[in-house]
This record gives sequence, C-alpha cells and structure tokens, in this order.
Amino acid sequence: MPLIDIQVLENVFSDAEKVQMIESVTKAFRDVAGQTMADATSVRIHEIKSGSWGYGGRPMFIEDARAMKTRG
Repeated sequence: MPLIDIQVLENVFSDAEKVQMIESVTKAFRDVAGQTMADATSVRIHEIKSGSWGYGGRPMFIEDARAMKTRG
C-alpha cells in the first residue's frame, strides 16, 4: 500500500485545501501507477508547529508560509 506524506506548517491551509491536496496527489499518483494502486494509496498531511521547521537556515513561521502561499 503506497503511503504519501505531506508536511506543511500548521494553520496555513484550510480543511478544504487539505482535502484538495489529498485528492490531487492521489490523482497524480493514479496517473502514473494506475487505479488499483491509487485505490490502496494513503495520504497523510502532517502539520508542523510554527517555528519548528527550518528553511534556508532560518526557522519558518506561519506568516512566512502564508506569504509564500499568496505569492503563488
């Protein structure tokens, strides 16, 4: 059973956006591996506490992630 983990900072994505992530990642996996594999795929979203994730040698905070998100 394939397992896909997604890590994001907490309080950056809404529940609806997390559902969209799960659906989109599963669809992308299905496009490569086939429907049978996709049906057995588990996707987990791990929310990391603000400040507990380093990026470019410095801690990231919710505000940083939200700014990145709005830049597209």
